[in-house]
Amino acid sequence: MPHPIIAQLPRVIGHRGAMGSAPENTLASLRRAAELGARWVEFDVAISADDRLLLFHDDELTRITGRAGRFADSPASLLEGLDAGARFDARFAGERIPGFAAAAALLGELGLGANLEIKVPEARAEAAVARLVDELAEHWPRGLPLLLSSFSETALDAAARRLPQLPRGLLLERLPRDWRRRAQALGAVSLHLAEASIDAALCAALRGAGYPLLAYTVNRRQRAAELFGWGVHAVFSDYPERLLDLPAGGGSR
Repeated sequence: MPHPIIAQLPRVIGHRGAMGSAPENTLASLRRAAELGARWVEFDVAISADDRLLLFHDDELTRITGRAGRFADSPASLLEGLDAGARFDARFAGERIPGFAAAAALLGELGLGANLEIKVPEARAEAAVARLVDELAEHWPRGLPLLLSSFSETALDAAARRLPQLPRGLLLERLPRDWRRRAQALGAVSLHLAEASIDAALCAALRGAGYPLLAYTVNRRQRAAELFGWGVHAVFSDYPERLLDLPAGGGSR
């Protein structure tokens, strides 16, 4: 029987907020997702050199901020002062890398459910989850739905031990032969796969095994309709507004 969180998932989840129209993993991107009609967002949480949790995707700072250096080697005081918006568009100049507490507060105000991806090096996975335990207890809005996910099985295992009450999704690029063993070992309630690796037979196999499938990153209506038609439960999109009006059943208009 699917975990109760699955029934709360909308079919379309904003990817890193709404990164097609606002700088990814920023408060502006979370707000934009809500403005566009998304009811859930996905975002990445990384850990700084001094064990602070902030929203960021890349190992390196350059693509987002224009500054050289590695995120994991940088203290939060430096990271929070960097411009995470100007390289996306001059209109967003001054948009900062947000801390977890600020993002959680905004999600509560907006009423957005969230898929929180733990984006950390394996060596920092335990520390990141330990910090996440404290941050969730202090800052996560009561009753706001939350699904954890990660490519790091070390992080998911730590979450299973430290946050057993929270549902977890296993992130993979493509489905490996031992997927069932790995999913069961981690207590995963869903599988999250790259959309290019998904076909009808794979969807049928996962559906038969009782695992909801979430696909990333889907920006074309035709592809989203095809995936929904095969039984994909939800898709992550940079442009959620493009897909929100797809009719039930997967057909395109």
